Amino acid sequence: MIIGAVDISRAVARLSLFAMLLASTGAHAQACQEDFQKLTEKRMAGIQALNALGKAGKGKMDPEAACPAAKRLVAVETEMMNYIIKNKDWCNIPDNVADGFKEARAKTQGFASQACAAAAKMKEMRDQAAAGGGGMMAPPKLPAGPL
Repeated sequence: MIIGAVDISRAVARLSLFAMLLASTGAHAQACQEDFQKLTEKRMAGIQALNALGKAGKGKMDPEAACPAAKRLVAVETEMMNYIIKNKDWCNIPDNVADGFKEARAKTQGFASQACAAAAKMKEMRDQAAAGGGGMMAPPKLPAGPL
């Protein structure tokens, strides 16, 4: 699963609306806008990293590479969500922006869980094959000689 252009454009639209609201609310809004802009840049870098993994895999993402990238994105989104919750009133963050961001974070967290579960399964299968038991074993040898 690649975090698509639609998801990015929706996030950018929400963040743009949020930035316009901040700009119109006064001096303390400047600090909110600067803080939120930094967090947004970190989030967009994480999304771009995942999209690059998907593009490199021609639409199929390697779970072992996606897991740590997705975990980093979840950490950034958690930081953003905590900022939104803590500063919602001070920064005049509308409820729909906060709710939309919580939903986006939940989707990212679900994706990260799937990627990490798949990566763990791949490692387990590789370990079993290396130990000679189960997993990705070599096909059995066919009998040689006349039948």
